[in-house]
Amino acid sequence: MWWFAALHANLLLLHRRAASEAAPQALLDAGCGTGGLLAQIVSKYPGRMAVGLDAEPVACALAAAKSGRPVCAGSVNALPFADETFGAIFSADVLCHAGVDERRALAEFHRCLGDDGLLMLSLPAYQWMMSHHDLAVSNVRRYTRSGITGLLQAAGFRVAFAGYWNMLLFPLMVLTRKLLPDDAAPTSDVRSYSAPVEAVCRAATALERVLLRRGIQLPFGGSVIAVATKQRS
Repeated sequence: MWWFAALHANLLLLHRRAASEAAPQALLDAGCGTGGLLAQIVSKYPGRMAVGLDAEPVACALAAAKSGRPVCAGSVNALPFADETFGAIFSADVLCHAGVDERRALAEFHRCLGDDGLLMLSLPAYQWMMSHHDLAVSNVRRYTRSGITGLLQAAGFRVAFAGYWNMLLFPLMVLTRKLLPDDAAPTSDVRSYSAPVEAVCRAATALERVLLRRGIQLPFGGSVIAVATKQRS
């Protein structure tokens, strides 16, 4: 599916740009769901220890099978890991969920990262974009670049990069989520589409990734993406 492919590729691209070649510590996918991103992390870093965490036991089992790595059931509000365990934490569309305390979760990420550890975040953008999609996936908040920057700084992180992605397709996103009538029941439009639609969407997000690779911050988009570092103690 184009959306997940772009999300994973963007996070991994920005991690490679920011990570130290000598970083030996483990990697965590916090809120790994059924393991798509975790499997990509394992593929890109086969020599690194990588683990997943999710609040849903069924998702944990699926993620462990998909990635071949350990996955534990737990909450990002209280990570079941020792201090300074990880060299990087990935968290995709988790702080936005009902049941997640965004400030507690960021404090837990900070605690579990080693010095100079990286936090990789992607989150839905703009509170005014709340829609049937958010109801379907249990999102209760959306973010801006300045908003997530402030939260990260308040949690003790230094923000290395903050911008948006899914810019080229954003007008279509506004049209389908805000201007067209809602379905009778809340549904997500993040799903499989026909091959031509998938190809167009993958091409649009691939073009954006060329800009991200050069460190260019897209001015708007459907999601916020950020890279932050834990300062040396």
